[in-house]
Amino acid sequence: MRIYPAKPVKVYFYATCLVDLFDPQAGLDAITLLEQQGIEVIFIEKQTCCGQPAYSSGYDQEAKIIAQSQMDLFTENWPVIVLSGSCGGMMHYHYRRLFKDDQNQTQVDDFCERVFELTEFLVNVCRIKLKDQGENTSVVMHTSCAARREMNVHVTSTQLLSQLDNVKIREQDYESECCGFGGTFAVRHSDISQAMVEDKTRHLSETKASNFVSADWGCLLNINGSLEYQGNPMRGRHLASFLLERTGGK
Repeated sequence: MRIYPAKPVKVYFYATCLVDLFDPQAGLDAITLLEQQGIEVIFIEKQTCCGQPAYSSGYDQEAKIIAQSQMDLFTENWPVIVLSGSCGGMMHYHYRRLFKDDQNQTQVDDFCERVFELTEFLVNVCRIKLKDQGENTSVVMHTSCAARREMNVHVTSTQLLSQLDNVKIREQDYESECCGFGGTFAVRHSDISQAMVEDKTRHLSETKASNFVSADWGCLLNINGSLEYQGNPMRGRHLASFLLERTGGK
């Protein structure tokens, strides 16, 4: 079981390349949520990809080079808050494997212990208490399979949504099933990926929820793309943006 530290004064913020490219507002909203907890947020502009695409495709050496370049950016002993469960799992767990028996193993382990997924950090470190300021509505949530297995994002995300008094959480059928993205999986096995995301969009739509959220933008990119292709008006957004909107944050 992970031992959580006291709430820090400063944190590093790891936006992920997908948020940077496709939804920078989600990153800004997440930073605001952290700042509202009295935490100074440090964003290192040179951050890039965590190395997950190379790693999941079997290119360990290339992934190791990327991982080292990212760890070198976060030199102070502050928590690294990651805006994606799958990227968080890569940095918290799989960096250790990449550097197993390496001369830098101890430093890598120290870094990995500083990595937290956003919702995990808000719930277990900040002990955040949200006050819902919105009208009655409903929401359905999707958590990536990697985020679910490795970082328990489905637990902490649900705990955050459960604090919103005027929001009814609706559950989709086969909630834990993958949306078919899987990074390079969607490219290498496009037909299978398409079938999986069509199942996922159907299950989400059948809930009739007014809002669809996720804490992983890789999944959102895949699911929203499929929804648009189908002509379905439903669109998902990052959980951080939804939480900030519901609590009246600026």
